[in-house]
Amino acid sequence: MLNKIDNKTILITGGTGSFGREFVKTLLQKYNPKKIIIYSRDELKQYEMALQFNDKRMRYFIGDVRDFKRLLSALNGVDVCIHAAALKQVPIAEYNPMECIKTNINGASNVIESCLQMKVSDIIALSTDKAANPINLYGATKLCSDKLFVSANNIKGALNSRFSVVRYGNVIGSRGSVVPFFKQLKQESAEFIPITDERMTRFFITLKEGVEFVLKSLERMQGGEIFVPKIPSVKITTLAKAIAPEIPHKIIGIRPGEKLHEIMIPRDDSRLCFEFEDFYIIKPSINFTSNINYSLTMLGESGVAVCDDFEYSSNTNTKWLSQIELESLL
Repeated sequence: MLNKIDNKTILITGGTGSFGREFVKTLLQKYNPKKIIIYSRDELKQYEMALQFNDKRMRYFIGDVRDFKRLLSALNGVDVCIHAAALKQVPIAEYNPMECIKTNINGASNVIESCLQMKVSDIIALSTDKAANPINLYGATKLCSDKLFVSANNIKGALNSRFSVVRYGNVIGSRGSVVPFFKQLKQESAEFIPITDERMTRFFITLKEGVEFVLKSLERMQGGEIFVPKIPSVKITTLAKAIAPEIPHKIIGIRPGEKLHEIMIPRDDSRLCFEFEDFYIIKPSINFTSNINYSLTMLGESGVAVCDDFEYSSNTNTKWLSQIELESLL
């Protein structure tokens, strides 16, 4: 197997978040990186993270992805960049659209340009199911970010830099997810669990699974792919019962910018999609750099083209988590 981590310098934007912490934990336990740089805005979270990971290979840069010059400085000598920084709260993005655009779109552009200038070899951006057929601003900004990272492969010239995207669904237990909210309501013995719509479904993945998929995608990537894991769906009512079975539900209506079901691969992208054993690849619609065969990965895995009307949606998924399985995970 290839190894793009050992003896390499890795920078993680937004590295103090749930993903960043689990990613660093995995790197330190299973690999031998030369240096890990956490790039984020919150000094308190960096301080707390430094206490958690007392390792001489760790570095902490206070900085914002909106700040191009600071990114350039932080990326000096970096081999691998994982772009996880984003404004992610759907209602907050609806109320503060320009702030979301500045971070999620302008910030993505800054990461790309600074990685090109600093000749970073491998760059992966984290995306979301909300970027597929977006109806909210957050999803629209992440779709723009995905497009920027995919198209970066067409402007790199003779550089060896490769840009790819990993797209997956809700992370169980991450900051901002519904799981900690439901758990808090249970602890407070709330009168009811608020359910936006009893038909609502979502894709779910554990934090550990998300990290492992990003690391595997780093080994698989040729540049230009959007990697999508095969993960189970969950009914929101089932999730609420798994967390607080004794508390009744109350339907409160869908929030601003919220979908009834999520999509990770739209039907319109089916002509670009290859199915592998436990993931999909969406190849770029435009590729000027080379004739890459996206039905084969760098790990030698072989995929097949999906049918023309294929769509990967949370409500038509073939994999579902039961209440018992959710209770075990939680």
